[in-house]
Amino acid sequence: MKITPEEVRHIARLVRLELTADEVTRFQVELSQILDYVAQLEDIESGVSAEPPRPDQPLRQDVVEPCADPSALHRQAPDFVDGLFRVPRVVE
Repeated sequence: MKITPEEVRHIARLVRLELTADEVTRFQVELSQILDYVAQLEDIESGVSAEPPRPDQPLRQDVVEPCADPSALHRQAPDFVDGLFRVPRVVE
């Protein structure tokens, strides 16, 4: 869809922007490309489902199982104290 320079200026006035002639030309091209892309999205068949496809393989039951030897994990951890894994602070 082709946007005219007048339409770009009108949009700029609505949002209280002052545009140079170069900016009007640039936004004319960019807005036209955006509207063309939206038109392509509208052409997609309406039968497309938002649901993800079912897996081809059956899923196994989610069963909690005890860890065979947690001490092996503790030895590999850089900082393990009182049964907890300590990590660097990420939030100040």
